[in-house]
Amino acid sequence: MTDIAPDATSVSPVSTSSSRSESSLRVIRQYGAFNGLGLWTLYKREVGRFLKVWMQTVFAPVVTTLLFMTVFKLAFGDRGRLTGDFDGLNYNDFLAPGLVVMAILQNAFQNTSSSLVQAKFNSTHVDFLMPPLSPLELTAGFLGGAITRGLIVAVISAIGIEISGLADMSVVHVWPIIWFSMTSAIVLGALGAMGGIWADKFDHLSAVTNFIIVPLTFLSGTFYDIKVMHEPFLTLAHLDPFFYMIDGFRYGFLGVANSSIMTGVWVTGGLSVVLTAGVWWMFRTGYKLKA
Repeated sequence: MTDIAPDATSVSPVSTSSSRSESSLRVIRQYGAFNGLGLWTLYKREVGRFLKVWMQTVFAPVVTTLLFMTVFKLAFGDRGRLTGDFDGLNYNDFLAPGLVVMAILQNAFQNTSSSLVQAKFNSTHVDFLMPPLSPLELTAGFLGGAITRGLIVAVISAIGIEISGLADMSVVHVWPIIWFSMTSAIVLGALGAMGGIWADKFDHLSAVTNFIIVPLTFLSGTFYDIKVMHEPFLTLAHLDPFFYMIDGFRYGFLGVANSSIMTGVWVTGGLSVVLTAGVWWMFRTGYKLKA
């Protein structure tokens, strides 16, 4: 009998199993202390969520801001003049930065609150709880989406106001504009995230808007110089964090403020840290998110 040599192309079971195990090991994705890919994916999800309906989330707020400016422009023209710290300034130039900040506040709040409350209502919040994302990464992803939406609406609104001639949006100081726009978006994005996690239905979220956001907005000096107010409302206005956001942002365009800019920096910065920590704690403990 003649021995038949084994085929050179045949592969032993041992080598096949070892190659499969090596292949499976190669495709395993390792996550370190920071999951950058997961964070970027969550951020893109949040941004894509509001860009898909940009007519409602971007275009509509910009139109609302321009309509506010148009109404006040038609009502006062160039006759509106201010007194006190803003003596001699045109009222429309005073009003425009306040409306831009108000757009940031509203849109940052709506982005995180609607995202989370809808996820809870539709039971899809497991989509961001199951992936390997830490509480800090979840917080950063949701707040990143809120900041992006708020700033997009603010930039387009400011450009629209300037181009249309409704007000002069010339920049005097750059750093207050950057600081107070960012902290405003962070604070309201965090507040929206906390409200979205806490709310069991949309009515609860409406209560936060109607009884917290709206009163603080109208008490903040968006439409007027707060020094025309009488006590105790003047003191209450100085306790309103929205006042420091609007006053500091307005300082970047007018070069004049109602209060100390550094006080506003500390107030908005401290509030950003505290509320961000609150959102992190909610994700960390699974408050109203985990059964």
